Amino acid sequence: MKSDISMLLKGVAIAAAVILGLAACASTPIPNEKIAVAKASMQRAEQSGAPELAPVELASARDKLTRAQKAAADHEAQPATMLAEQANVDAQLAEATATQERSHKAAAEFDASMQTLRQEAARSTQSTQ
Repeated sequence: MKSDISMLLKGVAIAAAVILGLAACASTPIPNEKIAVAKASMQRAEQSGAPELAPVELASARDKLTRAQKAAADHEAQPATMLAEQANVDAQLAEATATQERSHKAAAEFDASMQTLRQEAARSTQSTQ
């Protein structure tokens, strides 16, 4: 009789553990939306010139996105969420860095053009005198 009760209690304990495990999985959904957002940020960063202008930031975003996808495939929701969020931020940083670098280059080219125009204006002023 004790053996039957013991077996019943073990069965109940196992069932409870399974139910709690399933509930934990259900309460932490796989972050597919966050991964999709990170992918979109990666695409914008790549289109903004980040591969050439912000390669370190883009590589970090790529690595974290890959790790997030692997964690999601392994049903590890919490690490997948964290990595997807970090990948998104890194991709945004890569895009912003690329934009800033392009702006700096455009400003430098503009300054060089203005300097050339000033020099030409000064030469033509001197030659007419």
